Amino acid sequence: MTPSATGRRETRDGHDSVVFERVFRAPLESVWAAVTESDRLERWVGTWTGDPTTGSVLFRMNAEGDDAKPETFTIHECDPPHRVSLTSQVVGEQNVWHFLLELTEDAGTTTLTFSQSVPDAETATGVGPGWDYYLDRLVAAETGGDVAALDFDDYYPALSDHYRAVFA
Repeated sequence: MTPSATGRRETRDGHDSVVFERVFRAPLESVWAAVTESDRLERWVGTWTGDPTTGSVLFRMNAEGDDAKPETFTIHECDPPHRVSLTSQVVGEQNVWHFLLELTEDAGTTTLTFSQSVPDAETATGVGPGWDYYLDRLVAAETGGDVAALDFDDYYPALSDHYRAVFA
């Protein structure tokens, strides 16, 4: 499979963001679990630890290598199984990222709309291909595909020019 750039630029919750959609032939609750439960997240992106009822969890991506720093994810809004608004900050760093995940279901098909804030075109060249990669891993995990068969090197830098142009 040759990956394609699927992100677009929109203002989401007041932030200039890259926005992606993925469609699943699955019930809303199943896709919600895939994007919020640590054991389901582990199959495609990473794991979280902590107690979300405190308003934050510690998240670590699992395809970024052993030296990936944990991120504190602050939960600003959680309306299961439809919407979660988060910010993340890598421990010890200044950047704060805004994320919004929204789910809708129609006749047994669930659409995930995922967005992350992007401050500039150069940042978009990494963020865009990265989320195309991870969201394709989510699709593979949820459809019985081989998550390990997806190679980040097929996404980056190949898709970077698309995102640079979108955010120029």
